[in-house]
Amino acid sequence: MKPFELTKKMLTIGGVFYPTGHAFIMLPTEAEGQQVAGELGAAADQAMLLDPKTVLRDIGKVDGDDDSAMPDVGTESATVMKYIALARQGHHALMIPVDGDEEKERLMVAVRKTGCSYAQLYHMLAMEDLI
Repeated sequence: MKPFELTKKMLTIGGVFYPTGHAFIMLPTEAEGQQVAGELGAAADQAMLLDPKTVLRDIGKVDGDDDSAMPDVGTESATVMKYIALARQGHHALMIPVDGDEEKERLMVAVRKTGCSYAQLYHMLAMEDLI
């Protein structure tokens, strides 16, 4: 796995998290994220595991318990709010590029073996609920 680095390519023009071509999977534990990545073999080289603090700070733009920095309304923002709620419960995130239905299904076979709490796939113009 590689370290998470938030880039401008992962944001909308308004600055809301939207990593086109990636799945963003929330899992109750770090071990489950490692488990999923381990089952993906070489594809896991591009995966990024985010701890709850990183999800809150970089994705949710939350500083401590301050909710004032939360994103605006909209589908993307509602999804980020879900990530924030789960991160506050200690959930980790696995972010991984997905290129096509075959890769998506391979990923989901691994994810279904975990206690996955939420999963999204970011397409160019739409988000797909995976769980």
